[in-house]
Amino acid sequence: MKKTFFFLLVTVFCACKKNDQEVNIKNEKLSVNAAIDYRQEMRNFVIGISKYAKAINIKFAVIPQNGIQLVTTDGEHSGAPSAAYLNAIDGNGQEDLYYGYENDDVATSPSVTADIRGYLDISKKNGKKILVTDYCSTPSNMTRSYQVNGANGYISFAADQRELNNIPGFPAKINNENANVISSLSDAKNFLYLINSTDNFNSKAEFIKAVTATNYDALIMDLYFDKTAFTSAEINALKSKANGGKRLVISYMSIGEAENYRYYWQKSWKPGNPVWLDAENPQWKGNYKVKYWNKDWQNIIYGNDSSYLKKILNANFDGVYLDIIDAFEYYENR
Repeated sequence: MKKTFFFLLVTVFCACKKNDQEVNIKNEKLSVNAAIDYRQEMRNFVIGISKYAKAINIKFAVIPQNGIQLVTTDGEHSGAPSAAYLNAIDGNGQEDLYYGYENDDVATSPSVTADIRGYLDISKKNGKKILVTDYCSTPSNMTRSYQVNGANGYISFAADQRELNNIPGFPAKINNENANVISSLSDAKNFLYLINSTDNFNSKAEFIKAVTATNYDALIMDLYFDKTAFTSAEINALKSKANGGKRLVISYMSIGEAENYRYYWQKSWKPGNPVWLDAENPQWKGNYKVKYWNKDWQNIIYGNDSSYLKKILNANFDGVYLDIIDAFEYYENR
């Protein structure tokens, strides 16, 4: 009986100790989360990128995509505009505003659209250009996307492929096509979002030929074709429209995830090594969440001659399109 009682006592004690440890671990995680303002850390990251880039080229455009709640200090429509953040950027990119939020070529819920628009309009009222990418392929949906975005004072691109790997054949004439010389983001009336160029183009030359045959005001593209960076001469060639006008050429760059096909990736890396590398994104293989406030990760992105952003600047791009800005949501919800 004594042995049985002692065994039960030890079992209960161990169970309590284990529960206490689990509670302590959970509390430690909550404490860490409470200590880090994930939204402000992302704002600070974007502000740092902007300061670095504009010190080299004052006209360089900085455009964060998604994470639009960062435009107010408290993330609410009624909140005060986040002045430092808004002063650092030239526009906001937004995906799925009217099509693609739930599924491609399916209208986004009106309540979701209204919520996002509330933030976009705050940015717009503060003088920022709004670039919307809707994912729709039915001509009637693409037409509506251009119409409603235009009515809101936004420029937009109706992408018929989620992979952003082609130049859509519809509409036959580019929305708001013009022969203007586009010298700043505020001048742009339309844009082409084409970042996965190797899917449908066999070479840089083929890609350049296809783009220069169009009259888009702005092109968002990748710095690299496969693993070879575009040169400044090639980027300059891409700035010419077919009708004699000039366009802006803007480079895509993910700052909220690390991509295992980028030049900076090392074979030994895995979640937890380096310490800022986090879980793989199950929806996009090869893309890993990062603790974006970590200085080592930020040094890869900007601030020195070997950084990603410096390579973009050296190639004579007119701006940068920053992706995975909404990474703060991943960490807030863990």
